[in-house]
Parts: sequence; C-alpha cells; structure tokens
Amino acid sequence: MAITSLQLLLHYIFRACIVLSLGLGQTNGQPETYRTIIVDQSGHGNFKTIQSAIDSIPSDNNKWICIYIKAGEYRERVTIPRDKPFVYLKGEGKRKTIIVWDAHGSITTSATFTSEADNIVAKGIGFKNSYNNPPTNKNPVKVAVAAMIVGDKSAFYGCGFFGFQDTLWDVGGRHYFNSCTIEGAIDFIFGAGKSIYERCSISVIAGALNGGGPGFITAQARSSKEETNGFIFKDCNVFGNGKTYLGRAWRAHARVIYYNTHMSNIVVPSGWDAWHSVGKENQLFYAEYGCKGLGSNNSSRVEWEEKLDQKTLSLFTSMEFIDNEGWMSAQAFNMLA
Repeated sequence: MAITSLQLLLHYIFRACIVLSLGLGQTNGQPETYRTIIVDQSGHGNFKTIQSAIDSIPSDNNKWICIYIKAGEYRERVTIPRDKPFVYLKGEGKRKTIIVWDAHGSITTSATFTSEADNIVAKGIGFKNSYNNPPTNKNPVKVAVAAMIVGDKSAFYGCGFFGFQDTLWDVGGRHYFNSCTIEGAIDFIFGAGKSIYERCSISVIAGALNGGGPGFITAQARSSKEETNGFIFKDCNVFGNGKTYLGRAWRAHARVIYYNTHMSNIVVPSGWDAWHSVGKENQLFYAEYGCKGLGSNNSSRVEWEEKLDQKTLSLFTSMEFIDNEGWMSAQAFNMLA
C-alpha cells in the first residue's frame, strides 16, 4: 500500500522527537532559531524588494534564514543563486504576496522566479508571469515562465504558480509541492524534476487557446530509462476550462503518474500525447490509478498507458520516491524551531 499523508506526518514527528531527544539543532538545551529578514514595500521592514533581501545573505550560507515578505504585488525578477542555500521564503498567502514579471520568448531567460540553490522552502507566495496571464491581455502566446526550480531538496507549501505556456519549469532535483495552485494551458508543468505534487490544484485555462485546441498539463523530460525523475500527482484536483491532455512527452522516457486525483471533464478521452515519441510509445511511462471525476474515465485512453500494480504504485507514490534520507523532516524541524 502507498504511504498516506498521516503515516508520513507521524513518521516525521517520530524523527523530530528523536532529534530533540538527542539535543541536535539546539544551543544550551534550546532549539536554534533562524534569523528573519522582513521585506515590506511600505518601508517598515529591512528591505523594500525581495531580491535585495536575498542579496544580503552571505555566500555559502549554511544556516536557515527566513525572508518574511509582507502582502503586496512585487514587480521584480527574483533569483536565489546557487551559493545561497537554506532560505525560507514566507509570504502572507499565494494571492496576497505575489511576485510578478512579464518576460517572455525563452524558457532560459523569462522566469519571474529562479531558484538555483539547494534546501529552499517557500510558503504562501504567488509566482506569476503576467505576459499571457490573464489571457485576456491579447498578447500573442509565447513561452513565459513563472518559476524555474533548479536546486535539490526544495519544498513549496500553499504557493501559486500562474502563467499560460511553460508556467512551472521543474528543471531537476527533488521537489515537493503541497497545496499549491499551478495554472496554465500549454506544457505548464515541465522539466526533469523528481517531484511529488500533493493536494495541488491544477488549474487549466486552455479555453483561451486560439482555435479552441486542447492544452497540455505536463511536458516531462526524462531522457533515458536510467534516470529516476518523474512527476507524481497525488490527491490533486484537475479542473478549468477548454480541453487538455494530461501530458505530452518532451523527452523519450517521460514519466508522469496521477494517483487518487479528481479530474473534471476537461481531460480529452485519450489522455496522453506521445509528441516527439510517436512510434516509440513503449518507452514512455504514463499512468493513472484510483482517480475519479468525469475526466478520469480511461476507457478510451491510449493503449500504451501503463497499468500499475501495488508494488510499483507504492514505489512512486511514497515520499521515499523523493526523500529516502530525511531531508524533508530536517527542513520541517528547522522551520518549527
């Protein structure tokens, strides 16, 4: 059986109790607390912009630092460079604390938010590329990335990712998204990350596509059978307007699983598109298990969709898929300190 969220929580509490009993992460018997930097556009914090707060963190940082971002729309491009790990971005809600920019035309240069470092946590923040979002702005549709996540051991809680084409570039590394909203129409969750999306809202806005064609939720980029990456959608909700495929194969061994997810009738009956892998569909790994809703009817799915047994399902839907060493429990311990 797949590990449930309750089992995972109990597992992490147990690990944290062990850490506390050993006195790790404590000074003189008290938990270490992270330093907090406040960003407030009104001038009542330490900085007025998010990037200036990040710039103030020393290179090769090795202790958690919290950047608390007050509510507001921050029109800036934000980058956490590779040499500044252990950063906790804390906002006041994904629709209240929003980082917005409108660069477009290239996946490598258009991201509103870029996270290159390992050990990054974000909570309650919206990341938006406004070039085609909202789609009523009538701009021609182009690549416009809202967030580019490169570093390993990164977690996002209650965050929002808003765009149209290529919204969230889950580039690589192990990532966890919990209770997030990801919005877009074309390949709006893409890349070669090894990631679990749990209890996330997958908001499709494909109704705005010219010609009324379907969109694509994922464009996963696993390139070989030796690579361990893939996208796992667990207890999520797929909804919106227009029609959409669950995914298309950006690379030859793309891997995506939807587990226990609700799908509205926007999902096209065939479900998946081989894209560049036509004729080599046997290399792809697309699967659904325990899903519900009108869009989950798999009677007309592509014949090469994977059929999962319990052992394989447990392998991919357990948190062990992204965390077999306890990095998430270590993050949780430090965030609660």
